[in-house]
Amino acid sequence: MLNISQTKLANRLELTDYKSGKRVLERKHYKYFNRFITGAAIACVIILFLPWTQNVTGNGFVTTLTPDQRPQTIQSPIPGRIEEWHVREGDYVAKGDTILRISEIKSEYFDPNILKRTDQQIDAKTMSVASYGDKVRALESQIGALTQERQLKLEIGRNKLMQSKLKAKSDSIDYVAAQTNVRIAQTQLERAQTLYSEGISALKEVEEKGLKKQATQAKLISQENKLLTSRNNIINAQIDLNTVLQEYSNKIAKARSDRATAVSTQLDTEAQVSKLETDRTNYQMRNDLYFITAPQNGYINKAIVAGLGESFKEGQPLVNVMPADYDLAVETFVEPIDLPLLHLGEEVRVQFDGWPAIVFSGWPNVSYGTYGAKVVAVETFISDNGKYRVLLAPDENDHPWPVALRAGSGAYTIALLEDVPIWYELWRRLNGFPPNYYQPKNDKDATKKKK
Repeated sequence: MLNISQTKLANRLELTDYKSGKRVLERKHYKYFNRFITGAAIACVIILFLPWTQNVTGNGFVTTLTPDQRPQTIQSPIPGRIEEWHVREGDYVAKGDTILRISEIKSEYFDPNILKRTDQQIDAKTMSVASYGDKVRALESQIGALTQERQLKLEIGRNKLMQSKLKAKSDSIDYVAAQTNVRIAQTQLERAQTLYSEGISALKEVEEKGLKKQATQAKLISQENKLLTSRNNIINAQIDLNTVLQEYSNKIAKARSDRATAVSTQLDTEAQVSKLETDRTNYQMRNDLYFITAPQNGYINKAIVAGLGESFKEGQPLVNVMPADYDLAVETFVEPIDLPLLHLGEEVRVQFDGWPAIVFSGWPNVSYGTYGAKVVAVETFISDNGKYRVLLAPDENDHPWPVALRAGSGAYTIALLEDVPIWYELWRRLNGFPPNYYQPKNDKDATKKKK
């Protein structure tokens, strides 16, 4: 407005009489706004003193409580080729049901009569073991007979040696008697010569004494020959005795050597029989492995090696099976800084993917759509993702988990710790401090008892 008139319009009009003027000039809205700000400030102060449940959050997935309940792959311990499938993906199989049949690809097992031929080899080797046993017993009998014969031969040789010694002793006595007769004949001859020289006796008597002396000397020589012969017989008897002992010792040693060889061959053949029996058992078990069966009740998830005639190596996964009976659990991961805050039996809230939920992490009692769980295992070594693995089981005191829940689903976990004021929680987070470290009552009581 130019305001060029001398009459002031503001003096002629009362703006407060108009509704719009009242709204502009009186400005009562500031009063309401101030009241709102004051009430909000009071509410914020009150909220700062409300309780807040500290927690440790983590992301994980649904799994099973025990390892034997988790999805598993079935392998074949032997290489082979797929011949026939007996199931389809999604089929239910009971423990021991045949899943597929395979055939052999190794040339050493191609013979269809390998078990029969192995049995024939075992029978032949078993008969060979019996034959060697008979040979061992025959050699033992031979050794006994040779020992007895050696004893008899030695007795004969000892008797012959004794006879030779006695004969030599007798000849020695005769030889001494002959020497005595020679001396007597010599004395008689000298006496007869003396008497003849003195003229007392006749020449005939001297001649007779000389003849007698010669006869006694001849007899002495004969007895000496007999004595030497007897002594030679003693030496020969000793030689014969040693010869018998050596001869039979060699025979017995050879028989014992043959027996040891037979025993060694028998033991070696028994070892071969044992090896053949082991091979036969392995062949039988290998035949059973041609049929891949279900290790437990479950469902066929996926055929990893599909098709007919496809070859595979030993230990290669063939099919994936999910057990039919299992207890669900949650596998979650927490930061290393939060690991000391978790203990066995700790309460945890879980939110599953696909199930609607309203979550207030600080007020678990007013959250909706979360399920109760408890810590049953805490990993003691860090995982590849730089976090520690924690296993959670359903809480029996809480409502049960969804029936349609399946292993592998995602999960968001909230481990509940101590209750603190909200202002303390804000101050802790602004400073980057971890939640309050504490120990459960059971741990505290155990610590006190140890002290």
